[in-house]
Amino acid sequence: RATLLLSRCLLKMVKGNIIVPEDILSFCCNGLQSSTSPPRPREPEEREEAPGAMASPSPAPNPTEVQMSQLVLPCHTNHRGELSTGQLLKWIDTAACLSAERHAGCPCVTASMDDIYFEHTISVGQVVNIKAKVNRAFNSSMEVGIQVSYEDLCSGKHCSICKAYATFVAQGPLGSKVRLKPLTPQTEEEKIEYSIAAERRRMRLVHKDTLKDLLTHSPQETELETRDGSGAVPAERTRVESVELVLPPHANHQGNTFGGQIMAWMENVATIAASRLCHAHPTLRAIEMFHFRGPSQVGDRLVLKAIVNNSFKNSMEVGVCAEAYDQEMSVSRRHINSAFMTFVVLDQEGQPRTLPMVAPEPGDGERRYREASARKKIRLDRKYVVSCKQTEVPLSVPWDQSNKVYLSYNNVSALKMLVAKANWVLAREKEKVRMYTLEEDKFLSFRIEISVCIPAGRAFSLLSNLRRRHEWDSHYVSAELVQKVDDDDMIYHVVSQKLRNENKAQDFVILASRRKPCSKGDPYVVAFRSVTLPTHPARAEFTRGETLCSGFCIWPESEEMSKVAYYNQAMPGYLNYVTTNVAGLSSDICSTFEACEKFLLKNKDDLISRLQDF
Repeated sequence: RATLLLSRCLLKMVKGNIIVPEDILSFCCNGLQSSTSPPRPREPEEREEAPGAMASPSPAPNPTEVQMSQLVLPCHTNHRGELSTGQLLKWIDTAACLSAERHAGCPCVTASMDDIYFEHTISVGQVVNIKAKVNRAFNSSMEVGIQVSYEDLCSGKHCSICKAYATFVAQGPLGSKVRLKPLTPQTEEEKIEYSIAAERRRMRLVHKDTLKDLLTHSPQETELETRDGSGAVPAERTRVESVELVLPPHANHQGNTFGGQIMAWMENVATIAASRLCHAHPTLRAIEMFHFRGPSQVGDRLVLKAIVNNSFKNSMEVGVCAEAYDQEMSVSRRHINSAFMTFVVLDQEGQPRTLPMVAPEPGDGERRYREASARKKIRLDRKYVVSCKQTEVPLSVPWDQSNKVYLSYNNVSALKMLVAKANWVLAREKEKVRMYTLEEDKFLSFRIEISVCIPAGRAFSLLSNLRRRHEWDSHYVSAELVQKVDDDDMIYHVVSQKLRNENKAQDFVILASRRKPCSKGDPYVVAFRSVTLPTHPARAEFTRGETLCSGFCIWPESEEMSKVAYYNQAMPGYLNYVTTNVAGLSSDICSTFEACEKFLLKNKDDLISRLQDF
């Protein structure tokens, strides 16, 4: 009776042109119908099957994904009406922190930020779109991937600004570490990011050692660059020092200062230092990978120091340091963070201007000057090898001490990206050997799989030693260990058989990078790619061959059983060989991997072979 009365009242309101929400009206009309009509017998539910309904359901959205959209207002911009990079860093850190806390279920703090390269500036009135999601969770830390783009509301144009990776640490009561639950990737993109996150983590851990190694192998003398028509500016003139009081709006719910806020303050003093060198308004182009060494809290005073370390032809590096102390100065200043920022000065056409030289002070000034030159080389190596798309990286990148970490990263990550592709098609199956193909725009890749009764770790040890590959692969004549970079990376000079219609044998200089599983479910990985070495140039008696991406992944199926998969992005010289095998006109590849199985079974318990591997 109450439903009937309410429904009649609402219908009168509709007739009187009084707006009623549609869902309430629908509910009341249904109630009116049910109250005035006899009940109908319940019929079985009928569901329409959409076309392709039998296909596998689409993956659930990533529960850690956070999307933020910010309209750029005048208060967010600099004198040119462009979004302040410091403000952008605050938004990036906030979005990434929210994503990390979604996964952790507890407060998180910023531990580090990888290199950020800013591709474009953003103008007032445009919209900044930030997407952040957790790529992988480790024990108590996690990697968050951030994509930043801008949107012009008038033209509808969208453009990428930067891509960043941040590491966050989950914190429990009293700052204790929290063990994180694992993350299960769903889409192909998420699987790729999940897999490569372990490589990026490895690269972060050796970041400082890379700089030390480069400085150790570089000349100790400081060489000052000379440029016509410009005098050197003493670096001391660019020095800036500023203090900030940490207030509640600058901190999170734990009272710790937002990492993005600290980055914004650091960017501010760095910009002032850069302006003092060039007497113009500089543009921030890149921020180098940095780590937060400790937290600061509400009430702390943050002392921010900046100085131009070195000036190159069209860019300059500014070093920034953040230290904290409390009101009572009860303890000495705490080092919170150090960062290195690269600035340029653009002319009216948007091209970088030539900058004045910097004259470093003796002692620490000269040390910073040399380190800035080393960091520039490392940045170029890292951007060239790591940040580029795989197809934009040349096949044989010159190997040296400074880029060894990034070549190893690129080697393993390229193979992991190939493994994570979703469109592999079973092309051929012969007894135990299965052959899959993947057709992409520029490449034909193939995968060979076989299950072998051998522990995964033992198979990994045997297959990662190229000096023994000729025992099962007839295409290999010899493999000489040229250089042992470390326990996980080695460089070989490989000689293979002559190709059909070739008069000379082929040789390769190959970087072999091996990785043990980072966590349960990860495979053992052995990745191969071509590099160049001054000690092994191309020789007249060989045709120099190259490999872009190849290698093994080994998954344990049980304690004594493993799935061994070999991947290869076929180069043009091998396409005929690969397609002949795919079409069934040759069984050479299948025969090779049957021989590989026999080799693994023969040597799985051989003590002498184990000693040779070491």
